Amino acid sequence: MRVLITNDDGIDSPGIRALAENLSRDHCVVIVAPSGDRSGISHAITSDEAITMQRRNDGSILSYACSGTPADCVFLGSAELSPRPALVVSGINHGPNLADDVNYSGTVAGAIEASLLGIPAIAVSLASDHEDPSAKRHWESAAAIARRCIALAFDRPHDAAWYANVNVPNLPLDAIAGIAITRLGRKRICGRMIGEERDGKALYYRAWESPFETDRETLGTDIGAVHAGYASFTPLLLDRTAHSALRSLADRPGLDDAHDR
Repeated sequence: MRVLITNDDGIDSPGIRALAENLSRDHCVVIVAPSGDRSGISHAITSDEAITMQRRNDGSILSYACSGTPADCVFLGSAELSPRPALVVSGINHGPNLADDVNYSGTVAGAIEASLLGIPAIAVSLASDHEDPSAKRHWESAAAIARRCIALAFDRPHDAAWYANVNVPNLPLDAIAGIAITRLGRKRICGRMIGEERDGKALYYRAWESPFETDRETLGTDIGAVHAGYASFTPLLLDRTAHSALRSLADRPGLDDAHDR
């Protein structure tokens, strides 16, 4: 397949290089990734300034550094480069994108943008500990798991209305228990807004601390699977409609059901 790779950590991140090197064994790989770190930017797009794409000549894989967001990268890589990719892979992210993280992640947004464009997509993250910078990062494990997931789930055309979010434990490949099909867990952000006054004029805030993972022991969730040593494979939908609410609201006086019109 022709595979477009992007991320939110930037084109020079070790995760995207490990992913591209692994997938290029079986596929025709092109990289369009942000020129710098865009972590936590979610599905932002650039609307008020020009976007640049600079070709890189530092390897055998065709690569472009984009001044925009991960969503910009996927749109440009799909619309401006020919031929159109058959699959978009976003990652490998430095750190997990579990549970509620999918609402903030630029890595996951790369997969969402592809799905909106009708292209099958997968987001891949290495569940490494940001608070331990000296720990080894097993990028090769995450790349190998991504390759397996593509072979198992994307080997034939499928409905691009869903995309996959994959999280891989930061372990040697032979220590990973397997690939578990999971649902999203939940996290409770337990960080505090910490303000610091400087020069008696301004308050500076650090808003995000490490979240408390409430589903560590819950079987079937992405958090539970990763903590049990499995790579989690979570299929997610573009459609955010609350279908249970549609049914419950349809019978209330004064509210019209669009299906009855």
